[in-house]
Amino acid sequence: MRIVDSLVTDYLRTSAPAFVPQETMDIHDYLRVLRRNVVLIVSATLIGAAIGALMALNTAPRYQSSAQLIVVAQSPTGDSAELNLGRTYAQQAVTSYVALVSSALVLQPVIDDLGLDLEPSQLAGRVQATAELNSLAITVTVTDGNPSQAARLANAIAESFSSVVVQQLEKHPDDSSSPIRIDTLQAAQVPTAPSAPNIRLSIIIGTLVGLAAGIGIAALRTVLDTRIRSTKDIERATTAPLLGAIALNPDAAKQPLIVASNGKDPRAEGFRSLRTNVQFLALGGESSVFVVTSAGPGEGKSTTAANLAIAFAETGARVAIVDGDLRLPRVADYFGIEGGVGLSDVLAGRIAASDAMQRWGRGALFVLPAGTVPPNPAELLGSAAMSSLMGELKRAFDIVIIDAPPVLLVTDAAVLATRANGALLVAAAGRTTVPRPTAAVESLEKVDAKVLGAIVTMLPTTGVDKSAYGEHSYGATHQQATR
Repeated sequence: MRIVDSLVTDYLRTSAPAFVPQETMDIHDYLRVLRRNVVLIVSATLIGAAIGALMALNTAPRYQSSAQLIVVAQSPTGDSAELNLGRTYAQQAVTSYVALVSSALVLQPVIDDLGLDLEPSQLAGRVQATAELNSLAITVTVTDGNPSQAARLANAIAESFSSVVVQQLEKHPDDSSSPIRIDTLQAAQVPTAPSAPNIRLSIIIGTLVGLAAGIGIAALRTVLDTRIRSTKDIERATTAPLLGAIALNPDAAKQPLIVASNGKDPRAEGFRSLRTNVQFLALGGESSVFVVTSAGPGEGKSTTAANLAIAFAETGARVAIVDGDLRLPRVADYFGIEGGVGLSDVLAGRIAASDAMQRWGRGALFVLPAGTVPPNPAELLGSAAMSSLMGELKRAFDIVIIDAPPVLLVTDAAVLATRANGALLVAAAGRTTVPRPTAAVESLEKVDAKVLGAIVTMLPTTGVDKSAYGEHSYGATHQQATR
């Protein structure tokens, strides 16, 4: 193969923001978040229920006993008008009587009579008095750890309250009968069951708190987890069109060239769908040079480049795949060929490109391995020799695919992309975070390299984040075809 001096000049991508603001989540996204964190949510719920039960079991039982009193108006003369006036006064006085129940004026006599080692303020914390609106009835409730003591205190407080109201507050100066009488409607009884703790209620409250905490933690994890989970995430991360979605295969390392080894595998179909979409990127049927790169390592760019080249070769096209990763070459190993001599040796002038390229398979697929790892990869890839080589390859082949190093680690991919039709950006689901492809696109566009599209690899086929990559591929093909 003869090398001539030529520079590939293609239209450049106009500047555009590399980040698209995240769309509003729909109900399916929320359900996916809940399903993804179902173990966390269930665990938090069970922990909350257990804590509620433990707190209830470790809480000392408390008993409540209530005495019910009624405020009665009376008239020494029996005059009906005077009685009506007394009833009106009694209704108005009930509110102030309720506040009087827990006062030291009422409680101190109880403490003295029962010999309690308490201050009135301490006893007041155990006493609660209530009265319904427009009612003459007052309920005095006492809480204590001893059920008998609770009933005893309630009755004693009711008695002391009646004495204070009748004999002190409502007593006439002339020692005549009080217009108010306090009667006991129901004396306090010894409770048979504790009012607290309520184990059932504690478990319910603990369960609800644990559920809320689990959902909150799940939401926080979702906000903090910026990893690409689906094709939606890569579409939100960059304005570049989504060209393909490749399913995850745990055995991909054993069968990297899935298109050749198992053509009916779903991953092979994914690469063929990718090939169809990439065909629409060619300029009027002319020969095209595509640089396959990624934001970081381990995202499947070399596997994608190799399988894409094989998929193009299946159509009868003349295809060349060049290992442009002169730092960590993998193409030779994937294709099972000798990689000791290759691109670096051609660029250094030690061998002709025609002698370094190796035919692979039955079709017109030629592989140019990386060759000897040089000390200056970026300088070689940016040299005039590389421009000449790319021009000659473009004239000799219909499709040229270059496997380039990750964009965010070195400048090699950006250098190569400026001399090609553009770059295909690979992002791995579950590994790549959203900011990384965004930053990769920005890095490429800064040097006027065109980002032709994005490819998502390692999409899960099971679990919450499983993707219908076949449906997406069809939709992407249709979208590209209608442009």
